[in-house]
Amino acid sequence: MATRPLTLSLSLPKMPNSLLILLLVAGAGAGDAVSGEGGATPDPCAGRRIHIRRLPPQFNAHLLRHCDAAFPLADPSTPATSSPPCESLVNHGLGPRTHASSRSWYRTDTRLLEVFFHRRVAERDCIVGDPALADAVFVPYYAGLDSLPYVLDPALLDSSAQHGAALAEFLARDRPQILARRRGHDHFLVLSGSAWDYSQQPHTEPRLWGTTSLLRLPAFDNFTFLTLESRAWPWQEHAIPHPTSFHPASLPRLRAWLARARRSRRAALMLFAGGVSRPSKPNIRGSILAECANRTEACIVVDCSGGKCSHDPIRYMRPMLHAKFCLQPPGDTPTRRSTFDAILAGCVPVFFEDAAARRQYGWHLPPERYDEFSVHIPKESVVFGGVKIAETLAAVNESEVRRMRERALEMAPRVLYRRHGSTAELSETTKDAVDLAVDGALRRIRKRVRALEDDQPDRICSLEDDAVAS
Repeated sequence: MATRPLTLSLSLPKMPNSLLILLLVAGAGAGDAVSGEGGATPDPCAGRRIHIRRLPPQFNAHLLRHCDAAFPLADPSTPATSSPPCESLVNHGLGPRTHASSRSWYRTDTRLLEVFFHRRVAERDCIVGDPALADAVFVPYYAGLDSLPYVLDPALLDSSAQHGAALAEFLARDRPQILARRRGHDHFLVLSGSAWDYSQQPHTEPRLWGTTSLLRLPAFDNFTFLTLESRAWPWQEHAIPHPTSFHPASLPRLRAWLARARRSRRAALMLFAGGVSRPSKPNIRGSILAECANRTEACIVVDCSGGKCSHDPIRYMRPMLHAKFCLQPPGDTPTRRSTFDAILAGCVPVFFEDAAARRQYGWHLPPERYDEFSVHIPKESVVFGGVKIAETLAAVNESEVRRMRERALEMAPRVLYRRHGSTAELSETTKDAVDLAVDGALRRIRKRVRALEDDQPDRICSLEDDAVAS
């Protein structure tokens, strides 16, 4: 039997009251009420009923207790201006407000996506306590936090292939009929990171630092994983937007921000926010930095090296409001949080490869509409072909720039994560990143279940509907 390594063995920190509430939410099971049952036809919950699997707290709530130790270890260079580690857990994982009067902007830590996604799923309609009545089963496992001991403790590096093994054993042992009912095809969960971080081959020797083998465990082969970046081929993964720091709780606050972005004066042609160290070999990021160095008036560079921008949205959102185009070069992996910050700011994203977004976020950003709200410049043409980014963007007609900005702002509600407990007016008027992610997971699960029922297993792996953005 696989053994589960101990989580970081440290004394329990003094936690804020909001974190204690968060622990209670994480440990709570799904309610027993079924929204919409017995009502008039059509049934509003038909095909939308979700059972939240009750897990032992070692898989979610207890992982939050080690925030004071795990987060500084993960961010050794975090600047002193960032929030204290455990403060990232307040407001159900959205983090502390950027300033006292803010009601929509938070210092959000991306690693807590699993936490506030759990909170949002728990407040949805059509949650059922009986898994036999459910169309899908949500597994509230905080995989990213559970991976920290494996990737931070050198003594556990060789055990990283066991990440998730204890959860697999629990799901197979505890009420096994839930998992067996549809062989896991109706289960879904969230990963607060790139799928590449969880896809190391189990038998790799030596083990690669910073990655685990969660997605390689056979027990999870049929699950749907919602990740911040998916790989190109596995049919069980789908990418959802990186969380930004904007989490409005009402429709007026959303509209007020979008109005500000629309009326903002944009004197700069383009902006790059990211690390500013020059690469040793030619690549697109190096080309951007070299071009911006020679065009200081046309190009804004926001230095985000060493985590400077991680919990300080003011540092980059204000400059984005004053730029027409925001450059999105790939980094360690193709996708970037900056893409979604730019959309919220009405700063037209400029992509240099399709893997940066077009092939990733089909449930949230329709692939066929990318030319309406973004610009694509092949990175090879810049790095090796002599194409100048500024000249290419300056050639875009101003009316076309305004049109793309408006289309980007129309997309903005789809990629933000609104605050939990939002007003009914906001939740009923717009679908946000969580709504579209859950809708997409339900759509995928329904397709798989129909294939199982029709005894057509080849259809299970089909992804023909994954680009559908509701």
